[in-house]
Amino acid sequence: MSDRYGDFVQSSIGKKVAKNLGLPLPVGLDRFESGQRLIRGSVLVGAATGEDNRVSQAIARIFSELHAEIFVNNNDYVKGALADAGVEAKANTADDNKFKVLLFDASNISNASELKQVYEFFHAVARRVERSGRVVIIGRPPEECDDIEFALAQRALEGFIKSVGKEFKRGITAQLIYVAEDAEQNLDSTLRFFTSARSAYVSGQVIRVDKANAIDIDWAQPLGGKTMLVTGASRGIGESIARVLAREGAHVICLDVPQQQADLQKVASEISGSTLLVDITSDDAGAQVADAAEKRGGLDAIIHNAGVTRDKTLANMDEQKWDMVININLASIAKLDRYLLDNDVLKDDARIVCVSSISGIAGNLGQTNYATSKAGVIGLVDATAKQLSRNDKGMTINAVAPGFIETQMTEAIPFAIREAGRRMNSMSQGGLPVDVAETIAWLASPASGGLNGNTVRVCGQSLLGA
Repeated sequence: MSDRYGDFVQSSIGKKVAKNLGLPLPVGLDRFESGQRLIRGSVLVGAATGEDNRVSQAIARIFSELHAEIFVNNNDYVKGALADAGVEAKANTADDNKFKVLLFDASNISNASELKQVYEFFHAVARRVERSGRVVIIGRPPEECDDIEFALAQRALEGFIKSVGKEFKRGITAQLIYVAEDAEQNLDSTLRFFTSARSAYVSGQVIRVDKANAIDIDWAQPLGGKTMLVTGASRGIGESIARVLAREGAHVICLDVPQQQADLQKVASEISGSTLLVDITSDDAGAQVADAAEKRGGLDAIIHNAGVTRDKTLANMDEQKWDMVININLASIAKLDRYLLDNDVLKDDARIVCVSSISGIAGNLGQTNYATSKAGVIGLVDATAKQLSRNDKGMTINAVAPGFIETQMTEAIPFAIREAGRRMNSMSQGGLPVDVAETIAWLASPASGGLNGNTVRVCGQSLLGA
């Protein structure tokens, strides 16, 4: 879908007009393309002083495999860890150095006064981040800190990173990753995602990484040999999810209702996947999915993407519109998951990823049914995550919550409301279906076993629900 205003301000005249009038200035976002290096630019790595260097060691190990150009400040604590991992870091001595990634290990910050180290690291280079740059802080989960001073310092990082996401502009994203103690080995997939162009429209997020099985994968094809099912795969976001999962090596079972057969077959054919024509609200949906999965030896992931909207204000909403949205968007997911789990259709280390919405976080005018269903999805993820964490099968469940994504659905929104949805975020633009798909591919990765119960907003750091 065309964003004419966004295209206009990319021109020299448009940029000048928008700047003089104080209008939003969206920039073209860097997005991942196959064959390109994961990090396209220099990285400045820093760390707070302290005795625990486990996070810095994990960072060093990961960057030793990425072959990026690494810089450190002369007096930085992280230099030793990088050297031990074989990373030849350069000294950040030139005032004109530009960076694609700013990464800071804040796991040792244990009181309010030590937060000054965060200020000092980022203040010095705040104007030296490249367009579509990445800002990442890694800390410890505050809820796991017994010491009050330690907990408040770690929780304070959330306010800092969300503010940076709103200040830096120019397509720069900012994230906070809380890594539990002894979970450093599970940081790989998350750090790779957030330092790369795959996370173009994800910003201001707080992610929790817990301890899980460490799985070795081929990072060129992280989903190679896996079978993954995507509901609602015939078009829009579902189609993009199917294409990205296939690009990463998965065999994708594309599911949709029989009415979408032609579009579904086209998508499956182009990605060498297979099709499954099923109404997910039907009583035998679980059995049909199980039969299709059995032919592939079981499911490594299921992506619950199928959903509908039937918008009306509550006073004007009839019972049919309420029931349809709740049944498709929420009840069918709970029912299908229960069947798959009870009948061992999902393999060990399987991934369940659900598509929620910022409407489920913030609510929305005329969407009581839709917002209710999407909030329920988050509740389902939270509760299921607790159950999965108690077994030894390594399964996880997470959710994505898209904001304004450029699709056929948003194209039908009245112009004024559509423009507000596009501009009311830190990127000043709508996202693309591929942004949701890239996030789901990260959560569905075998290497993402440390991610369980997260809800990740793909909304460009929308002001709604912030």
